[in-house]
Amino acid sequence: MIRVLLADDQTLFRGALAAMLALEPDIEIVAQVGSGDEVLDAARRTRPDVALIDVQMPGKDGLEAAAELRALVPGCRVVICTTFGRPGYFARAMEHRACGFVVKDSSPEHLVETVRRVHAGLRVVDPALAAESLASGTGPLTARERDVLREARRGGTVSEIAKALHLSNGTVRNHLSAAIGKTGAATRAEAALIAEEYGWL
Repeated sequence: MIRVLLADDQTLFRGALAAMLALEPDIEIVAQVGSGDEVLDAARRTRPDVALIDVQMPGKDGLEAAAELRALVPGCRVVICTTFGRPGYFARAMEHRACGFVVKDSSPEHLVETVRRVHAGLRVVDPALAAESLASGTGPLTARERDVLREARRGGTVSEIAKALHLSNGTVRNHLSAAIGKTGAATRAEAALIAEEYGWL
């Protein structure tokens, strides 16, 4: 049996996906969670073979949760399953060693086959999205600039961002300034919105 964990904040989609996968004779749903913060505990408790993880969820986003999961439960293979097939998300998923990347409007047969192929040790990605990602690169932001923008997106002051990331206020201002320039934004809030839209956060 292929033991599967589902992480998606859309209860209806998660339930439908669980019901569909449970019809397969070789797949067992061992956990369902609705936020990125719940993924690691659920995986430690149930030891899934494959985790299907959405990108945009409350708490940690799916890409952060996937990175944690790959580091701390290395036997679990991660598939990012998202509404948004953006090159930035795809590039970050590959950075975090995801084994698959599929969009939610894929056919049920494709999703089932993705679970099986990833479990067998293969990597499953959309060829068109992979080509687009290679053409556009991973995005202009450094890892630290992405961290700072994520904190800024939550509405924190420079001091709060600095404290959360263990940086000086001046360093935070420098990263914010660089991110604003690279995104062509007028404010840090706008920079965060643009970066999120392109899948860079």
